[in-house]
Amino acid sequence: MELEKGLIQVYTGDGKGKTTAALGLALRALGHGLKVIMIQFLKGDSRTGELAMARRLSPDLEIKPMGRKGFVDPDGPSPEDLSLAKAALEEARRVLDKRLCNLLILDEINVAVSMGLVPEDAVLDLMNTKPNDVELVLTGREAPSSFIERADLVT
Repeated sequence: MELEKGLIQVYTGDGKGKTTAALGLALRALGHGLKVIMIQFLKGDSRTGELAMARRLSPDLEIKPMGRKGFVDPDGPSPEDLSLAKAALEEARRVLDKRLCNLLILDEINVAVSMGLVPEDAVLDLMNTKPNDVELVLTGREAPSSFIERADLVT
């Protein structure tokens, strides 16, 4: 199955539940026979519940934690943090360019942008050049206003 028109969704705000909401959307997509990839910015722990679930639902659901274990210092991200965020962004571009999924979730990318790990304009480029039949979801606190303006749905 393919999507006729993939939307751009932004899940942002101070409360909890943004990643959980994106995973709910992922489960619905899986139920319709779609392929889902989640790239996790800032998250590197491989022992999470969502990764355990993804292993059970593989190959239809793939979750890629591309951060390091521990927290990123918001006042001064390390060179390793910058390198990992760059690799995650490059992976997102690769996934979109090769149309490897129907739903791509960029988990905590809003935070990565607000911390200076990922350039805002690079994410806008992803949003503006994504294939029409791929749904794109961006999660995390502090979504830039440019993401909110470009999105089809914001919650």
